[in-house]
Amino acid sequence: MQNSRTGYEAFEYVLNDISHVYIGARLTYGQLMERDDVPFKLRAILAHYMLKEVAEDTTVSDHLFFIQKNDLSYLAYKQMKAKFKLNIWQEAEERKKAGYTSRIYTIDEILADESLRRNRDITVVEEWSFKKFALVSVGL
Repeated sequence: MQNSRTGYEAFEYVLNDISHVYIGARLTYGQLMERDDVPFKLRAILAHYMLKEVAEDTTVSDHLFFIQKNDLSYLAYKQMKAKFKLNIWQEAEERKKAGYTSRIYTIDEILADESLRRNRDITVVEEWSFKKFALVSVGL
């Protein structure tokens, strides 16, 4: 059986476990609003914060590198204690080959790292995750 999905389409998912929510970063905010497996509180946060700043067809990965500290979306991600899984291109070093390395970042770490913004075209945002308890604590 052949997999017909391309690499980026693989990052279009919503997974829930007992304590966390994992969202593929290639989903648009509009798609998240329409999905039944997205928690209601998250849809309310998206409508109240994110969709006031960006269009519905904006993906999480496209939005991430343009967030500023005074944006509503920054405050929402911060309150949710959101984490983002990024694949970052690493140049060849001694005894290592060049290639992508995966790392988890908070929103503050992404905003503080200027090299991430500079290299956003070669950085792959895979996933956005947060704890369900932190989601409940976000005020509207």
